[in-house]
Amino acid sequence: MTNFADGDPALKPLLDRLLTAEDRARVEPFLAELGELAAGELDRLARTADASPPRLVQYAPDGERIDEVEFHPAYDRMAQIAFERFGLAAMSHRPGVLGWPSAVPHVVKYALSYVFVQAEFGLACPVSMTDSAARVLRLFDRERYAPEIAALTSTDLADHATGAMFMTEIDAGTDVGRTETTAADHGTHWTLSGRKWFCSNVSADIILTLARVPGQGDGTKGLGLFLLPRRRPDGTRNSYRIDRLKDKLGSRSMASGEVTLTDAYARPVGELKDGFRQMAEMVNVSRLSNAMRAAALMRRAVHESVEHVRRREVFGKPLLEQPLMRATLLPLILDAEAGLGLVLESAAQLDRADAGSADAKGLVRILTPLAKYTLCKQARHVTAEAMEIRGGNGYIEDWVNPRLLRDAHLGSIWEGSSNVIALDVLRCLRREGAHRVLAAEYLSRLAALDLPGTAEVTRRWHALRDEGEELLGQPPDAQQVLIAPYATGMARAVMATLLLEQAAFESQRGDGERKLLVATAYVSGSGAALPVLLNRLETVAG
Repeated sequence: MTNFADGDPALKPLLDRLLTAEDRARVEPFLAELGELAAGELDRLARTADASPPRLVQYAPDGERIDEVEFHPAYDRMAQIAFERFGLAAMSHRPGVLGWPSAVPHVVKYALSYVFVQAEFGLACPVSMTDSAARVLRLFDRERYAPEIAALTSTDLADHATGAMFMTEIDAGTDVGRTETTAADHGTHWTLSGRKWFCSNVSADIILTLARVPGQGDGTKGLGLFLLPRRRPDGTRNSYRIDRLKDKLGSRSMASGEVTLTDAYARPVGELKDGFRQMAEMVNVSRLSNAMRAAALMRRAVHESVEHVRRREVFGKPLLEQPLMRATLLPLILDAEAGLGLVLESAAQLDRADAGSADAKGLVRILTPLAKYTLCKQARHVTAEAMEIRGGNGYIEDWVNPRLLRDAHLGSIWEGSSNVIALDVLRCLRREGAHRVLAAEYLSRLAALDLPGTAEVTRRWHALRDEGEELLGQPPDAQQVLIAPYATGMARAVMATLLLEQAAFESQRGDGERKLLVATAYVSGSGAALPVLLNRLETVAG
């Protein structure tokens, strides 16, 4: 395939439904360009950068401590494509990126990023953190940090700054309230001292981090959010050191490290008493980015598998014609396509929420952890199955499958492991009645449809709403035990609804039956319709 956007049977029809006609027309040439890059040059660069990870240079030849991270030129070229050519970290924050008259919709950003990540996963982390750092500063301290926002959202690498969040400590990963880094007020600025244990994009120019504010209390309420610049206002290197880079299983093109802060210069962001809430905004946006990356990994894995089974002949006929292979491949296609629908639905609701919709804000609050929890788990399975489909070659580093598998495992850990995210879903049920919010939203949308499978998904939503009430009636410990499978059930009901909705859209405009086959297969699972659907796999695969 020469273009990952053109070859994706689900992406463009989804954008046709979710975007205005003007925005859909604007994005088309950029989808074509990035799709070609992702299938060609970007894919080759990613392979080189993955095999040539960054290197920490702690000292200059004269012995001065410099803590510089050196990247392979392939990584630098990918950064130019992401930050400069396409402005992936800038487009949500200001007009003019890619010629847009306003800020680019989140739907467009996540769609383009999804295409990019099919070639390169690691750089998507700095892109996401730069984007989310700009968002936090805009939301909570826009005037004070106008120069930093301008640098984070620049599309000229000459004056561009990348962002990061240094949050994890040795004893403060899942339990952020155990953060031990301390902050000291010096009037014109603060200084921070402590250790940060897992710092991705460790050489970032603008870092947001949490530190304990004297007299503010224990736990998360005692934490303030601070902006930690790589360089002080006088241009000198800030007083923190990069102790070492992490030797990661995946995402090897991007530098993650361990950092020691020693009276490091910093400034507060917003109200210090709101530090944890402000950091949570950055984390939540990053979680949606994780879900997007999982969907992209699944799509690339499915693409590789479909291309392989079409070419590979076994026992006298192509693998694609072997019944058991069809049964193996179909659920991978369905999971990948359903995942993309969930990501773009979440992005569309984020667009509505940023425009002032309280209803959409409530939906984003629950869709984000559901997407992160479910899709990151699915990506681990899909990439593993795709490796097996390719056989022995799939286990060899000459092919992309090992990289996809390694990268997929990170999504379930970054920005909160699966258990942490499941507990966040539980929090949404307890505080906002999220199960009722979702049921009301998607039952109303199902009521407008008249397709096979609609009645089944409607029944599921009624059952999920009742099960949510029963779950909340259990003791707290039992709620925690039950929330993981319940979260999976809710996410799958959302995705089934979205597939049916998209199938209705495509059928109404005469696009054929492909999406209806996908939706029917997803809803039916291993039901009686499965043999018929397997016989139509060529149509489903696209």
